[in-house]
This record gives sequence, structure tokens and C-alpha cells, in this order.
Amino acid sequence: MGILYIATSKTVQEWGSDVGLGKNLYRVGFAESGTPEDALAAGPAGATDWKVLLTAEAEGPETVLLDRLARKEKLVDPNYYPRLRGATGIVRANLTAVENAMLVALALENREPPKNFKVKPVDVARHLVNNALK
Repeated sequence: MGILYIATSKTVQEWGSDVGLGKNLYRVGFAESGTPEDALAAGPAGATDWKVLLTAEAEGPETVLLDRLARKEKLVDPNYYPRLRGATGIVRANLTAVENAMLVALALENREPPKNFKVKPVDVARHLVNNALK
């Protein structure tokens, strides 16, 4: 049993925006022992300003969780971008898919969406965790 975590980095988001990936880049990782902060201290993708948005208990190696997530979301190929330096688990989130999933969940609960409905980073993290654990 380990901890699945979703983290974001301002540096990586700015870089992604500059190279055409967009700013909705998140790091999905798995820490078998220790905390997610310990895993992020190594500075994946050359960034040291990672902030953990959401954690969840999960089983299995990181590759299995990323394979499940790759069915729904686009994983960035670390071999294609030299800046990533082999960092796996960088996900390019599709905000439209996240918004649609949230709207469907509200509809199933017979609730109306609020008038100022907007997708926040925590909502994206929750969506990524749900897809990685399915």
C-alpha cells in the first residue's frame, strides 16, 4: 500500500505554456514509502517548486496506475522533451473532460451547477485520482 499523489509546479506550467503543451500539466506519482514531498524533493522535470494538491491511498506500482490514467488522459512523453529529463507521470489535463465529468456527477446527484462554475486545480487532481484508481 502506498500513496498516490497529484502535484503541480508553476515552473513546469510556464514551460509547458512556452512549448505548446498548455499550462494544465500535473505530476502523478506513487510513493511506496515516505511522503510525496520526499519523492518531489528530487526535483522531477527540473523543478523544485512542486505543491501536492491531493493524495489517496493506492495499491500497485506506479506504472500500473499511469497505464490506467493513460486510457483517459494524455501523458507527456519524457523522451520527446529534454526538459523533462526522464520524469514519468507528467499529465496534460483536458479541462473539457474534467468539466464534463463534474457536470455529469452533479446531474446524477440531481443538483444544478453553480452559476460561477469553474474548474479548479483541486478538481483536476480529483479527476486524475479517480481515473488512476479505476
